[in-house]
Amino acid sequence: MTQQAAAPAYRRLSVEARRASLLDAALSLFAHRQPEDVSIDDVAEAAGVSRPLVYRYFPGGKQQLYEAALGSAAEQLKQCFDEPRQGPLVPRLARALDRYLAFVDEHDTGFSALLRGGSVVETSRTTALVDGVRRAAAEHILSHLGATDPGPRLRMTVRVWIAAVEAASLIRLDEDKQPPAAELRDWLVEQFTASLAVTAARDPQTAALVAAPADD
Repeated sequence: MTQQAAAPAYRRLSVEARRASLLDAALSLFAHRQPEDVSIDDVAEAAGVSRPLVYRYFPGGKQQLYEAALGSAAEQLKQCFDEPRQGPLVPRLARALDRYLAFVDEHDTGFSALLRGGSVVETSRTTALVDGVRRAAAEHILSHLGATDPGPRLRMTVRVWIAAVEAASLIRLDEDKQPPAAELRDWLVEQFTASLAVTAARDPQTAALVAAPADD
């Protein structure tokens, strides 16, 4: 009598692990397609699960899944600027930009749809997530500068530069990811130091920060 091969055991995941698996699958899809072009069936197939299982974890359907995936991406973007406060500012900023631009390259279509807006699944909550990334990036950079109580001119300089980073990243995607990320990184760092110098000429607080010796 021929013994049949045993079927592979079904792998049961914890609630947290299963939800994380579904989010990873969704984020990968949203990274390379417009949000409106991704369906629940697509997510289920990518995760290797059934459609009802996706709804069990995300009863709000695609909208809830999109917002959750976007929240996961937002957390990753925030962490890009979370650099140890040691050493000179320029290398710290360069390392943060390396992580940011690598994320943009990996999630090109999703990043473009996210920042340009206009998606049919865009809501006030998704807009708030994007603004949260910008504010977190600004706070990280101000912390790198050692600004404990930044004034309006310094805050404006930092937030305008963050907007320039976003715009340059989007334009680079339109230009088939040219120039190379390392070249864009260096250009953006030089822009930031130049912007600080311009602000320092008008703002004593910024002038004091620029004149302060770099951390060892």
